[in-house]
Amino acid sequence: MTANQLMFILFSSVIVACSILTVTSRRILRAAVYLLFVLISTSGLYFMLNYQFLAAVQLTLYAGGIVVLIIFSILLTSHISQKFEAIEIRKSVFSALAVAAGLIVTIITILDFRFSATTQAAREINMQAVGNDLLSTGKDGFILPFEVVSILLLAAMVAAIVVAKKAGPSGAQTETIKEQ
Repeated sequence: MTANQLMFILFSSVIVACSILTVTSRRILRAAVYLLFVLISTSGLYFMLNYQFLAAVQLTLYAGGIVVLIIFSILLTSHISQKFEAIEIRKSVFSALAVAAGLIVTIITILDFRFSATTQAAREINMQAVGNDLLSTGKDGFILPFEVVSILLLAAMVAAIVVAKKAGPSGAQTETIKEQ
């Protein structure tokens, strides 16, 4: 077994294990940390494929940005020790059926595809062209979609904080607002 195969097995097993732990964890902060491990391992796979740019974007944008925002929101709303409710059996059964259907479709698709090796050398990527496209507002520019997504993420985070800060069982926040 080569080092590449060993690293692939390591990264893929971390992704599978932490993905399962992310969706099954009842503690919200632990779920966010498991998600962080999934995203970091995914960037490790990108590095193995020599997609350094995509790996760097994965690390900075997703692992560095999104997960930090999620953890910041959790800490800001003081729900660090919050536990999710136990999932009903009916929901678990339907989730398992959906996972099995997705797994079957994925396996059938992979087995039906004819993978073929190429003899062509890897093409050199012009990083200056990639940078210009990312910062361009023209036909193939990505600055507008990036700004739209950033505004959407900001709105989602503000909405999550507002929902998390709603009045507790005593209604203390509602009474404070009425007094003002």
